[in-house]
Amino acid sequence: MTKRIVLAYSGGLDTSVLVHWMQSEWSAEVIALAVDVGQVPGADQAYWDEILARATTAGALEARVVDAREEYANRFVANAIKANALYEGKYPLVSALSRPVIARHLVAAAREFSADAVAHGCTGKGNDQVRFEVALRTLAPDLEVLAPVRTWGFSRRDSIEYAALHAIPITVTEDKPYSVDENIVGRAIECGAMEDPWVAPPESIFERTGAVSSAPDQPREIVIGFERGIPVSLDGMPTPLHLLLPELDGIVGAYGFGRIDMVENRRVGIKSREVYECPGALALILAHADLESITLERDLAREKSHLEPRYAETIYDGLWYSPLREALDAFIDSTQRHVTGEVRLKLEAGQCVVVGRRAERGLYDFSLATYEDADAFRHEDAAGFVRLWGLSVETWAKKQRTEEPVVPRGRNDG
Repeated sequence: MTKRIVLAYSGGLDTSVLVHWMQSEWSAEVIALAVDVGQVPGADQAYWDEILARATTAGALEARVVDAREEYANRFVANAIKANALYEGKYPLVSALSRPVIARHLVAAAREFSADAVAHGCTGKGNDQVRFEVALRTLAPDLEVLAPVRTWGFSRRDSIEYAALHAIPITVTEDKPYSVDENIVGRAIECGAMEDPWVAPPESIFERTGAVSSAPDQPREIVIGFERGIPVSLDGMPTPLHLLLPELDGIVGAYGFGRIDMVENRRVGIKSREVYECPGALALILAHADLESITLERDLAREKSHLEPRYAETIYDGLWYSPLREALDAFIDSTQRHVTGEVRLKLEAGQCVVVGRRAERGLYDFSLATYEDADAFRHEDAAGFVRLWGLSVETWAKKQRTEEPVVPRGRNDG
């Protein structure tokens, strides 16, 4: 019996070749599903018509695109911003965040088309295979999940030659062998010369950030507004998150801010050199974290900061659909009740820095902080506080501290 497969279709090299390969090798009916998560800011219908035409040219029984930009921003990206989620302190989860929403739509399409299986174009040493397959098996354990790229034995050059042989239109060439994944959060770029971590990324790979040397001469300030931790406005103009991120990319990226060049630890256990450009996302996380500095109580802020790396790891490791992520979101949401206000960012060549913040229910109290006449702090309380704070180490010093520090003797000491 003919197998019907829904393929997560990006329009790139591997998935375009996969459409033809699965039809030819497995006699499968292939449904190519492209999920629009903002891969190309401002892309019109003509762009998606070209992508879908590429799939049908390659042999897809049907090709379809789903506009998930608003869903992606509001149900996935917003959560990551509230969590200040940066994997290994740097990466704002460009690809990792989009996989669970794509998986949702793959399952929906599989149900609609009565498919036997879903497939993806991930390699055996990447992170995305984990993210797709764990999400798919959580959402639809009855569906078979196929990963032909893990077993078909094609190198990148083989795929390029296969596409040429079967007249599959692709944009990748051996001169530009980069693998690019992008959405409204940013762009992830790998392969080619950058597989050598000593080689500087070529300027030609960047699209959302300009070179620092070409940044505008005049600094610029922008104001980001937040409601309960979610970015909602730019310079006082209410703007949905799925539109705010691309707009910020253009503004912030022009100043050369938002590039990340890192060697990260993949889930499968290898180190990988990755280059990202995420000017808007990094600016929003910077602003959000700063607004929390005046709206979160000290111990709450410290505990949240301990959980933020774990939240990022959970998403990176493909566990969006997990009880851990749900529990972490419940905690994080509870911290955001009063994270409403504005943050002012200053843009200069290669820099984006916070220069002001305000919140109606902020915990910054001028009368307690000032050293001027309006000072309402009870200075006389400080002496007793300091004495009690240091009581334990004072007691230790009286009873146990030696006059001189004890220096361990080396093996050659007398």
